[in-house]
Amino acid sequence: MAPAKQSTEEAIVPSFNQTTEQEEYREEQREEGDESLVGFKSFLWHGGSVYDAWFSCASNQVAQVLLTLPYSFSQLGMLSGIILQIFYGFLGSWTAYLISILYVEYRGRKEKENISFKNHVIQWFEVLDGLLGPWWKAIGLAFNCTFLLFGSVIQLIACASNIYYINDKLDKRTWTYIFGACCATTVFIPSFHNYRIWSFLGLGMTTYTAWYLTLAALLHGQVEGVKHSAPTELVLYFTGATNILYTFGGHAVTVEIMHAMWKPQKFKYIYLVATLYVFTLTLPSATAVYWAFGDQLLTHSNAFSLLPRSPWRDTGVILMLIHQFITFGFACTPLYFVWEKVIGMHDTKSLCLRALVRLPVVIPIWFLAIIFPFFGPINSAVGALLVSFTVYIIPALAHILTYRSASARQNASEKPPAVLGRSWTAMFVVNACIVTWVLVVGFGFGGWASMANFIKQVDTFGLFAKCYQCQSKAPSSTAAHR
Repeated sequence: MAPAKQSTEEAIVPSFNQTTEQEEYREEQREEGDESLVGFKSFLWHGGSVYDAWFSCASNQVAQVLLTLPYSFSQLGMLSGIILQIFYGFLGSWTAYLISILYVEYRGRKEKENISFKNHVIQWFEVLDGLLGPWWKAIGLAFNCTFLLFGSVIQLIACASNIYYINDKLDKRTWTYIFGACCATTVFIPSFHNYRIWSFLGLGMTTYTAWYLTLAALLHGQVEGVKHSAPTELVLYFTGATNILYTFGGHAVTVEIMHAMWKPQKFKYIYLVATLYVFTLTLPSATAVYWAFGDQLLTHSNAFSLLPRSPWRDTGVILMLIHQFITFGFACTPLYFVWEKVIGMHDTKSLCLRALVRLPVVIPIWFLAIIFPFFGPINSAVGALLVSFTVYIIPALAHILTYRSASARQNASEKPPAVLGRSWTAMFVVNACIVTWVLVVGFGFGGWASMANFIKQVDTFGLFAKCYQCQSKAPSSTAAHR
């Protein structure tokens, strides 16, 4: 009986060769330099621990969207804003859990076939291909790449929007040119292994900014005649809701973050823990800023625009600029991988050669950021049309279809969680509810509302807008106290 039990346990938990890659990396580095240099480079540069994954998830989840959540509250109202943040936070954590299960299932099956991933980064569309076939690969590739493309566009728009509140001598379009060139340097970062120090610093930067927004709004107090009218229109309500759906939809890089881990089976609950920390940043900051400024936020999608200029605010702007550079790299790196695989350069070890072939990926991102510089509305449009499928619908459907047969469930790498009583039926019901909710509310109502709002911005400001929402400059600290 003992051997049978051991066999069952091995079927449930694939025995990845968890340390080979780490040991090979260290051996390669030892051949190039002394031990102290190897240890220093490993500490700063080559991360694959549970903590690295947590920092990557938390840092990637709260970037520029931190600045647009007060804008969403002005569309939704305080109560709806808080409830939807918590709802979509847990919903996003669940689908990230599903993605992690499917990754482990796929990798376990492939490694039983003696397929090595030494010089290959597994991506979400490959997981779908291996588990469900080429049609699912095409769907996953289309949605994921488009989402990451516009996610990168949003980071460039955010950079230009933020720096304008420190230096308005140049218009936002010119700042987009400048930051597009700066963000292009992310082509030199090989993979998610190499984001260790950046993820750590990035989360520190957003933590500072979130608490600056909270304290600055509370100390500023409510503006004279403040109004909290929301919700007033269905278009605005569902636009704000899809922006929050987008907030907790950083799953487009989940598989790449898992693959960078030494022990990817431990990822299961990392995203949930990261989300709980993110709540401590997004809920207080969005609530405080909306409390202070109310309906004024309807025409100010960037929270920095309403706070008086001070050294504290300028520090927050600069830190967010650095973090947006990091998040641009997070969003672009999977696109770099896809492009390398298309042109047959994914296996090369030359850093300079890889950087050179990656450059064509940055150019369309740069161009789109100049065409559509609409900071808040583009978040909602991306959330409704892309995140709804990439992050919520496709993972839930893929899990149902992967384990639809009795044999697949019996040999599954991960059984249903204890919270659902280890019941496959309960798990399928939860997934079906997620698909239905997001398809109707997120994609349906959210897509209608966000596109209506987006078209309104195009009609008002036009394409290639030189300075979107620049009419009202941020008040100086002196004027604010008069």
